[in-house]
Amino acid sequence: MSGLVDIHCHGAVGAEFGGTTEGSLAAAAYHAAAGVERLVASLVSAPADTLVAQVTTLAPLVADGILAGIHLEGPFLSEGRRGAHDPAVLADPDPALVDRLAEAAALGGAVDALRHMTFAPERPGADALVRTLVEHGIRPAVGHTEADAATVARTLAEVADLQGAPALVTHLFNGMPPLHHRAGGPVAAALAAAARGEAVVELIADGVHVAPEVVRMVFDTVGPDAVALVSDAMVATGLGDGAYRLGSLDVVVTDGTARVPATGSIAGSTATLADCVRWAVEVAGVPEEDARHAATVTPARAVGLA
Repeated sequence: MSGLVDIHCHGAVGAEFGGTTEGSLAAAAYHAAAGVERLVASLVSAPADTLVAQVTTLAPLVADGILAGIHLEGPFLSEGRRGAHDPAVLADPDPALVDRLAEAAALGGAVDALRHMTFAPERPGADALVRTLVEHGIRPAVGHTEADAATVARTLAEVADLQGAPALVTHLFNGMPPLHHRAGGPVAAALAAAARGEAVVELIADGVHVAPEVVRMVFDTVGPDAVALVSDAMVATGLGDGAYRLGSLDVVVTDGTARVPATGSIAGSTATLADCVRWAVEVAGVPEEDARHAATVTPARAVGLA
């Protein structure tokens, strides 16, 4: 399966993107061999200096066309919905850090390397962060959030208006409160925005993160133009069960599922995007044409690669 576009991927074959140039190249090569034509490397939450160093490592790979960009997943995330992110490094939005990261990317020869940034809109300073991201050409992505539906709806509408393109929602259902009929939360707001054309929602269709009937429901509700299938692959992808690291946290992979032992949180996937497309078709029952669209055209558009 070729021509895929993965906009949320942390690594593979024991290497985490941004750790070293050699490791980043190895991880990119593994995903390329599995059919990914354009790959956006994701960085988990980390101290500011670490993120700057990681962007400095990856920017030349973007300039060379090996990577299609960089995704900053944090550190402006909700502590209560942090998943596999170190709570010690989470912080309120800081536009100055975005400026530093954009400068590091430019110095590495890739002015437009930073493609999207995941943040929790309820944290103080989120509005200023959105404006700064859009000014730098970085797509704001709502995720790892405990915000109510009204806050998420307002933020997605603001982002779509400011950038003149749909907002992005990081791995819908994961890293946010579950949908409840008396409190719809981020899920209800995201699905409604996607149905209106104001948002694109990521889905991790690896057989672990989201149930098959839920994946099918999202496709049936908002259509493949509003769904971006992503792998969220971490360092164990291409290897096997065992002990690994994701950022600064220990992760254990058992029967192909990665979790943080201390909290039980899922810590990314061990699937490639091609695996996710196959699962969406064969298990969730998504039409093959729709699944491929959601793994090629939609993610490219969502981060400005089209």
